[in-house]
Amino acid sequence: MSGASGPGQDDPSETSSKRTLLCFDGSDDAVNAIAAASELLSSRTATLLTVWEPAASWGPYDPATALTGGVSRLAAKELGLDEIASDLARATMEHGIELARKAGYEVTGEIGSGKPWQAICGHAKKLDAPLIVLGARGLSRGQSILLGGVSAAVLAHAKRPVLVIRQPQGSAGQ
Repeated sequence: MSGASGPGQDDPSETSSKRTLLCFDGSDDAVNAIAAASELLSSRTATLLTVWEPAASWGPYDPATALTGGVSRLAAKELGLDEIASDLARATMEHGIELARKAGYEVTGEIGSGKPWQAICGHAKKLDAPLIVLGARGLSRGQSILLGGVSAAVLAHAKRPVLVIRQPQGSAGQ
């Protein structure tokens, strides 16, 4: 995980250890989570984390992709997919910082890489964050079991409080 640099972003080593960790992937669910958390929480200092997953960590999720996994990884390297994903993560993080500031947070940005739930839990531990905030995709139990779920994995592994915020009924993304 690397720190973000740019205008208005503080060095994470200089920040308080009592910063809420806002997880932001650019989805409507994550946008809603930032807004809802700002209404629910008194803390106004946060670190916003955006995670991208390198092609080398992509796992086959069904038998058909198991056969083409190696070819996909080679193609990803040739096409520069990791660089594209990293650049997209930076742009997503910068958008999230803008939204968090509009919601009243004093916020810094970070980019992590790897499996999202592992990067989130590791970053929360590094920050000693008192709370992790993330948006829920709203998957059914069956979908979550079959597809996995970042929020479920973070809940299971974080070893600290986690606030999972679902979209209100009738909102975008439902």
